[in-house]
This record gives sequence, C-alpha cells and structure tokens, in this order.
Amino acid sequence: MIARVSRAAVFDAGLTPQDIDGLMIGPQVGETPQHAPAALSEYLGLQPRFADITDLGGATGPGMVWRAAAAVSAGMADTVLCVLGNARDPERPPRSPNRNPIREFDVPYGASGANQAYAMVAQAHIAEFGTTAEQLAQVPVKQRANAMLNPHAVFHGKEITVDDVMDSPMVMSPLHLLEVVMPCGGGAAVVVTSTERAVDLPHDPVHLLGAGEMVTHRALSQAPQLTTSPLAPAISHAYRMASVSASDLDFLSIYDCYSIVVAETLEDAGICPKGEAGPWLEQADFSIRSELPINPHGGQLSTGQSDLAGGMGHVVEAVLQLRGSATGRQIADPELALVTGNGATLSEEVALILSSSKS
Repeated sequence: MIARVSRAAVFDAGLTPQDIDGLMIGPQVGETPQHAPAALSEYLGLQPRFADITDLGGATGPGMVWRAAAAVSAGMADTVLCVLGNARDPERPPRSPNRNPIREFDVPYGASGANQAYAMVAQAHIAEFGTTAEQLAQVPVKQRANAMLNPHAVFHGKEITVDDVMDSPMVMSPLHLLEVVMPCGGGAAVVVTSTERAVDLPHDPVHLLGAGEMVTHRALSQAPQLTTSPLAPAISHAYRMASVSASDLDFLSIYDCYSIVVAETLEDAGICPKGEAGPWLEQADFSIRSELPINPHGGQLSTGQSDLAGGMGHVVEAVLQLRGSATGRQIADPELALVTGNGATLSEEVALILSSSKS
C-alpha cells in the first residue's frame, strides 16, 4: 500500500524514483520497528541521503512536511518523499484476552485513551461555554455533505442529519458513534522539493509559507487546560511565519478525529471567538460554495482515518484544492489554506499555511 501511494505521488509530481533523495515515514513501518527508513528504502528501491521517522500521532503528516522543507532548505536533500500508510484487518478483533487485551481494556482508560479523553474535553467545553451536543453534531453532518462529492470517502453517498447523529449509539458521553472517526486502511503521500525545482514540474506548485508546532503533555491529566489546545500557539506561529491572519484564509483542512476537535480548532485558529464554536457551527456552511469551506473532502469523519495517513489526507486535500485539481469538489480559486494535525487532547500539534502559486 505504501509502495502504491508513493509511486502515485512521485509520478504525479512528474518525477522518477531516481529523483527522490529524501524519505520521511511514520513509526514502525516494515517488518521491524528498528531501521524502518532503511527497510522501506530497500523495498521502494530508493537510496536517500536523508531519512527520518516522524512520530506525532495525527500530526505526523503535517509535521513531515515542514521537516522535509527544512531538510531541503539545509541542503540535506533536494526532493523528499513523505509517506504514511496502514493496512487494516478486515476481521473485527475478537474479545479475547489472548488477542490484544491491552488495546481492549487498558488503552481506553490509560494516558491517551481516545474516546475517554476526547469525551472529557467535550464535557469541559459544554460545562464552561454551554455548548450543546446538537451543536457538536453539526460537524459530522456538514462534513458528510462534503463527502457526497468525494467518491473515495468511506461514507460517500450516505447523508446524515443531526437526528441521525443524536440517535446513533453513545460511545462515551457526550460523543455519539457518528462523531467518532471511522478507522480504515489506506495511505497518503506528498513530495516536497525546492521552489526552484518545482517550477520545472508539470503541476503548479503549492508553497509552504508557515508552520507551527507545540508539545505540552502526553496524558490528558497533564494537559495545561482542556478547552484551549496546544494547537493555538502552533497556529499562531504559523500565521506569523506566513504573515497572514485567520481572515486571509480561503479554506480549512483541519484534523477531525472527533467533532469536538473541529470545534476547538475553529476557536484556537481565530475563526470564531473562544467559547462560541457551538453557535458558530449552527450557522456555518462547510461546503465548497461557502466563504470558508471546511474539509471539502469530508474529513476523516466521513472519508476515513487510515491510522497516521488520515492526517496526511488533510495535506493532500489542501494541495489538490490549491493547485485546482480537486475534481468534483473544487473550491473556486483558493489561494491560502490552514492545515492542522491533532487537536483538543494530545499535545503533538502541528499547523501549516499552504498557498497556491497565484498568491
């Protein structure tokens, strides 16, 4: 799967494998957790002079992009392949202590148990700002409407309403099943190179104008606060580096493993005031025809989360939109996008500002 998506990205860029001299991958790719870049390089037939592993959870994809750009800027590589992928067992794991009891019993209540942690953040937002479950339900509903234009989305052709979300099983209060990301298999890859080299390639390049990153904690119990995430300073840094503000953005491609992540990210990005995401979501239009489209591909809630590649999918969508090749869901002449990784609970937060060649 990684080989297929790598091949697609390299040839889409108008390059050959021989042009790739840098490789960035996620953790534990290949048959061994050690020497993973070497294992994948060998499998892909590459001989990079720069290789690294990025391990930032859902922020791994965006985190790879600015690291690859830094490697190019430092002269460590000319053209870097950034790739993530995950195969998924089609069989549901049996409830057996002989198969992955740690994941079944420990992880949901441990340091980063996803459902538990995001539910606590949602409860905190509700308690502090009066946000309602119905307001949070707007996120999957409006992103599902975008997925109707994306035939690659897992839930393409399956529209939902707020009532559908509220009637779906409660996973952990206040989060319902349709507010929780859909795990699936898949892969995503991008190629990062210099501006000078990009002008000779077939597609209009997409430029990295700014990036920000912030790490404050590992376990939710150690988070400085729950209703503002470390994504806030990461986004602020990306804005300053790119010399832009929230009002300059043409669309958002933001991490969305749970509905509350989108709500908090909108606040932390300055799209709406802190505490007002709930009412804002009720009125917002996420569609490609709106003033500020959000996750035009449907986001991970509707497209699916292929492990760490799910976060890279937000980078890919932003690139497709900015170069005008998001067939069937193209935003009209976008020039500037915010891309984020993670949000709300885990502190490995990354923000990117990407621009089209027109800006």
